[in-house]
Amino acid sequence: MQKSSSRLIELDFFRGLVLLIIVVDHIGGSILSRATLHAYALCDAAEVFVFLGGFATATAYAALAERRNETIARERFLRRSFEIYRAFLVTAALMLLVSAVLTAFSIDGPNLATTDLDDLLATPLAALRDIVLLRRQPYLASVLPMYAFFALLVPAILPLARSKPWLLLAGSIALWAAAPTIGQYLPAAPDMHWDFNPFAWQLLFVLGVLARCQPVYQRISAHRLGWLASVLALVVVAGAAYYKLVLMHAPLPGILKQNLSYLRAGNFLAIAWLTANLIELGWAKRIARRLPWVGLIGRQGLLCFIAGAVISLVIDSVLYWATDGYLNYPLGLLADAAAVGALLAVALAVEPFKRLVGRFVAERLRTSA
Repeated sequence: MQKSSSRLIELDFFRGLVLLIIVVDHIGGSILSRATLHAYALCDAAEVFVFLGGFATATAYAALAERRNETIARERFLRRSFEIYRAFLVTAALMLLVSAVLTAFSIDGPNLATTDLDDLLATPLAALRDIVLLRRQPYLASVLPMYAFFALLVPAILPLARSKPWLLLAGSIALWAAAPTIGQYLPAAPDMHWDFNPFAWQLLFVLGVLARCQPVYQRISAHRLGWLASVLALVVVAGAAYYKLVLMHAPLPGILKQNLSYLRAGNFLAIAWLTANLIELGWAKRIARRLPWVGLIGRQGLLCFIAGAVISLVIDSVLYWATDGYLNYPLGLLADAAAVGALLAVALAVEPFKRLVGRFVAERLRTSA
């Protein structure tokens, strides 16, 4: 968690890894998902995704402000908020389109956006209005509205993170504590709700920003009692794993994820601290260099998230249809391989596609001139 650009290879790697985990975690019959974070922790890839989003945002903002100026950096992230909102609309449309196609072929997966689809067919204008106004967020598109909200706040968050970090942290914690109450006023259609309360999840985004802007890890670990932080983190991670694997017999209520409960946040921070130790030892960099294709996915974050949403919904539904909802190891592993391969194919195709479009545009401009 240092400020140097040498950490960017690890950042890309972890972002790519999280995107891969998100894809397999949303495939009910996945075999790989039996060994991902949610299987032995009270949190899951969502916490990592948001924290890394804050860290990556601070990295990009600082680089742009240094290369150009603060005004351009602020304007860039205001535009970024609109880009994420546009990505939400695209993802929502794809969730509805994929659900409609699969339903037409009598492939009835458990996570198809059938409720939204039924409402769209019954009252199309009202349903479309609700999606545009964020009152309705079809399956897997629901993480993007809070990201648009975060990008909108970046111009206010980043200066505070550099000059008044404690004030920013105190305000973030206070907002997180009040989030369940404030969240009741988020726009939502009847019988709908936000899967991620942005007033709660901003805490992890802010912590990611602070980890990039302030040498928090370095100061604590350099203290003569800094080793106690690692011991405490190890105890928390082990305790959460024991509870999840041995004592817990039913899933935690969804509202704990919606409002980012202290159990989830605390478990994630303990895992993040131990991971920071591995980064300092150089393990993460060595792994990232040996698996560059994972970092490639991380560098195409928004596009790979949208593609991953489609991939996981299709494969989850087809696998559920093929196995009647029962766990099937060969087909589950095949589904995992297909999901990972499809997401990698999307990441590999981005740069050649951009070059092709660039040549086409340049040729059109030259012809018109």
